[in-house]
Amino acid sequence: MKEEFSESGPTVFIVDDNSAGRHALDTQVGAMDLPTKTYRSAEAFLAAYDASMPGCLLSEMRMRETSGLELVERLVQEGIRLPTILVSAHGDVPTVVRAMKAGALTFLERPCRDQELWESLQEAITNDREIRRRSALGNIIRRRMARLTAGEREVLRMLVEGGSNKGIATELGLSVRTIEVRRAKLMKKMEADSLAELVQMALRIDDSFGQPRGARGNLH
Repeated sequence: MKEEFSESGPTVFIVDDNSAGRHALDTQVGAMDLPTKTYRSAEAFLAAYDASMPGCLLSEMRMRETSGLELVERLVQEGIRLPTILVSAHGDVPTVVRAMKAGALTFLERPCRDQELWESLQEAITNDREIRRRSALGNIIRRRMARLTAGEREVLRMLVEGGSNKGIATELGLSVRTIEVRRAKLMKKMEADSLAELVQMALRIDDSFGQPRGARGNLH
């Protein structure tokens, strides 16, 4: 399917409550020709962050108020899927493990080596780009699916379940011709070039498609 979206360039959001440490990270990342925005606390970042802006988060783990680890947990709680790199000069194994389990992409020991930081930033930016691509495609498919009538959506569900035109017609008590018309209309509205593409789009936004009916309740 055609990808009907675009995005601006990525930004590295830097959070560190120590001005010298914040400046050091800003200088190091800036030397890599990556745009940056700096924040003196997790609260300042959360208050200013616009989720529509692509990029990644680079945060000091140990901060006086909200720590980098707590910031990662807040992002997860608020449904913000921003790839995060935590850094610290003092990262004990249990804390690092907790950070990774909480959702951090990786942890780097400070001072960060240029190559290690560069690779981690590139991984985070690529990760964010993929998250946004999938989200944008999902929104496109939802808009298309909203065009379907209840009858067309029912045919779609049954096609995803592997039903044939004849089988669907029998189950719904309709003529094969009626099912063929509904199928043609939903293919056009979903802008699908093949049944395989149609199924792929349906499953992308709703994994209940294709499940046994008892697992998703009564459709009628």
